[in-house]
Amino acid sequence: MSPLLHVVLHEPEIPNNTGNIGRTCVALDCALHLIHPLGFDLDEKACRRAGLDYWPRLDVREHDSLERYLDTHRDARLWVLSTKATRPVWEADFAPGDHLLFGKETRGLPAEVLERFADRLVTLPMVPSERSLNLATAVCAVAYEGVRQLIGQRAAALDARGRIVSESG
Repeated sequence: MSPLLHVVLHEPEIPNNTGNIGRTCVALDCALHLIHPLGFDLDEKACRRAGLDYWPRLDVREHDSLERYLDTHRDARLWVLSTKATRPVWEADFAPGDHLLFGKETRGLPAEVLERFADRLVTLPMVPSERSLNLATAVCAVAYEGVRQLIGQRAAALDARGRIVSESG
């Protein structure tokens, strides 16, 4: 069964954010891609110590660099999230298997990535006095918007208990 969406974190720095994002990915049947370098350890001992009991159920994939990720997934439809974008995320037309690229907590994505994918940039709008949302909060909001759209397209559905089920499973 394919993931509904792919969440891609470029050089995440804060382990708690990545842990929360992992939990969101498990809850939504999304894959999580981590682009190195990471600002923390992901070995079994570190995950156990952090209480990530859901981590074994997470479809997590690691990539040595952004270029390696892009080479591996050159056919993927990519949406790039940035506070520098002007197009709201709800104007994106999400499809099953889309990839959602988020930048690191302290700096976001490099300018060359924003330029390279200028036609794929979307944002979560905020009031003018705010600069950004917490990364885990932003991923959660965007992933749920994506799944909401997929349910509307009948690529996923809610069962009788209000749980998400994909068309393929």
